[in-house]
Amino acid sequence: MSYHSANNQNYSTQNLAEADGNHGYISPLNEKPKGRSTSKWIKFGIPIAILVIIAVVVGAVVGVKENKKKTNSSPAAQSSAAAAASSSSVNAAIEELATGKFAAATNSLYMVPIFPQTDTAVFVSPTFASSAKASLTWPTDTFSAATPAVTSVRPDRPRLIAPQYKWDVLSDHIANDPYLSYWNETIIGNATTWYNDDPIQYVYDGGNGILDPARRFKQRAKAFSYAYRMTNDTKWVNRLWTEIQNVAGNYTVSFGPDFDKWDSIHFLDTAEFSAGYGIAYDWLYDVWTPDQRESMRFTLIEYGLSFGIQASTNGSIGWWRTDTTGNWNCVCNGGLTLAALAILGDDTTGTAAQILSLTVPNALANCAAGPTDDGTWSETMDYWYFGTTGYAEMTSALITATGSDYGMLNSAYQLTGYSHMYGWGLTQLFAVGDTGPNKFSSTANGMFFFSSQFNDPIPALYQREQADAADPWSMFWYDASVQGAFWDGLPLDRAFDNEIDQWVSMRSTWTNINGTRIMTFDCGDFVIDAMGHRWAGELGDGDYNAHSYFSQRQHRSSARWYYYRKMTEGQNTILVNKENQNVLAAPKNLGLRTVYNVSSGSTAYWYADITSAYFSDTSSLHRGMRFINDRTQFLVQDEITTTSPFMWRMHTNATVDISSNGTAATLTIDGDEMIVSILSPSSGATFTKSDAVRFDSDPIPPEADQPNDGVTVLFSPQWNDGTDSVTPPSVDLANWSLTSHNT
Repeated sequence: MSYHSANNQNYSTQNLAEADGNHGYISPLNEKPKGRSTSKWIKFGIPIAILVIIAVVVGAVVGVKENKKKTNSSPAAQSSAAAAASSSSVNAAIEELATGKFAAATNSLYMVPIFPQTDTAVFVSPTFASSAKASLTWPTDTFSAATPAVTSVRPDRPRLIAPQYKWDVLSDHIANDPYLSYWNETIIGNATTWYNDDPIQYVYDGGNGILDPARRFKQRAKAFSYAYRMTNDTKWVNRLWTEIQNVAGNYTVSFGPDFDKWDSIHFLDTAEFSAGYGIAYDWLYDVWTPDQRESMRFTLIEYGLSFGIQASTNGSIGWWRTDTTGNWNCVCNGGLTLAALAILGDDTTGTAAQILSLTVPNALANCAAGPTDDGTWSETMDYWYFGTTGYAEMTSALITATGSDYGMLNSAYQLTGYSHMYGWGLTQLFAVGDTGPNKFSSTANGMFFFSSQFNDPIPALYQREQADAADPWSMFWYDASVQGAFWDGLPLDRAFDNEIDQWVSMRSTWTNINGTRIMTFDCGDFVIDAMGHRWAGELGDGDYNAHSYFSQRQHRSSARWYYYRKMTEGQNTILVNKENQNVLAAPKNLGLRTVYNVSSGSTAYWYADITSAYFSDTSSLHRGMRFINDRTQFLVQDEITTTSPFMWRMHTNATVDISSNGTAATLTIDGDEMIVSILSPSSGATFTKSDAVRFDSDPIPPEADQPNDGVTVLFSPQWNDGTDSVTPPSVDLANWSLTSHNT
């Protein structure tokens, strides 16, 4: 894989249209995937060809919502307008800064921050602890241990994540920092909503067990405990006690089977319940009566920690102990660790100490390898939330309770926040692979923890603008002395080149939802954002309870690869002979460069040899993607040598109108247009469209495939600021350079 980028323009701040970003067919992060739109695809079959697809920018009208300001300027024009911002817009930005919030709002579906129009002079480079904000730094923790040990804990409570010295200054920090103030209000507001709800019900969800109830319980345990410590109102203690009794099976209705109430077969459930109990026990330790604490310890050991010990020898419930690349290891070890640290010293059975002797070394051997050395989460981007949350909770609790991280903070976790930042597009996350069950208690707020531990302000400045930042952990992980614009000096493009997970993100802006962005992943798959919409996207995960959905994924014959959303047909890549790509493929890295300045403007490109994804009928297949015309147009070029028919496929939720000769198509979303043209007419390739369903000839797994209603394919944008489209020269991939497509 090769990636190249050039940028000689200032994209630090942009004129931002508060455009409606409520488009796209990838499901929201906290919801399971629903049915998707129909898929359009380009179909052709020739033995040898060079296929060039260009997204041409030609004049669209940006759809806006209600009283949102309408604008539709190209990336180049956005940058120019930002540099020449009027004094009124600067004053408006200063007002935003006075409240401490750079983002003015979020789009309604994916909660992507919408930033105000502003001038670069308003912002400073990312940093910690300026003299103006020095009072918002945390006091020094007086607890230390000459020789830290996992069973030697601090003498005061709380000991998990939020020691008393942080609570002592939190009110002052809230009063002087608008982010903390907003988060505090939100947490109390959520707690109030849950206070008035019924206790969590036991709902078993097939393959996901009782994970939703477990995560809801942990969520409420955090919020109710936090609300009491901030208000001293015992109503929160009493309400939490109801939840504690409920999930122990001691309330008015039954909660699961008597022997295994927290579902150890699906151990994530056990771990999340255990974590919730640990937080409640520790944060409200001085409020519980001795009888309540004894009851909580009994329940926690009976339904949580005892199964944690069994997992060390029982492969059916402890398979995750050898899961070096999965979120399960982080969540399970993390939940057990929080619970054990909470009751350590009170537990007369020795269970807590035994658990800690198992979880810490196991997490170091496994969960520590969750991200690869470039920071990318091994399982796909959405599971990053679960894994990094579990790891941050566990590591933070070990530091505050025992005084050491025991080597948990490695360089991969230092970089993992950047993989998350680049993985998000201008409108939504790239939902490649499986996107996971409901999150509830998992957020991206581990970025605050990693930011402070690695003394890197950028991840914290990025995360504080996000919709999921309002969480009790944020109140203690966020260093309020941080200041600056996260995007100031942050490259627009980045290549993540670990051989396990090679991918590239290229964009025109960090802060304008109406900019342009390309992301490529795996064996040629890609997404495209422009003008506030996702024009090319992924269908996301399928039904986790479908027959053999997770079966032997390393084998080509696995039933998983016959579900449309998982098979090559359902991706935005080249399909040869209607066959799935080789699951053991290893795309070749053809070189890597990052940022370059060129006289003609800003550009970036990527290309890869993905021949190994195909079989003997394909002797060569290369794919390249790049920005042209100052990042206002997209170019996709495929060079294919094969004896079999093949298809260029792309999924979109746009309305597609194909030209009479089939060599161009106009995509439309809410009045915005993207024109897609084939620049290699001699290939004989033409565009067609179809529903996102498998071919009739595909092998059918025992159960019916999940429907993908409503999606389509193709692309090409049009700005209304006078930006002209260009037709780039024809250049073989081997001869691409930063200036090869200048016109």
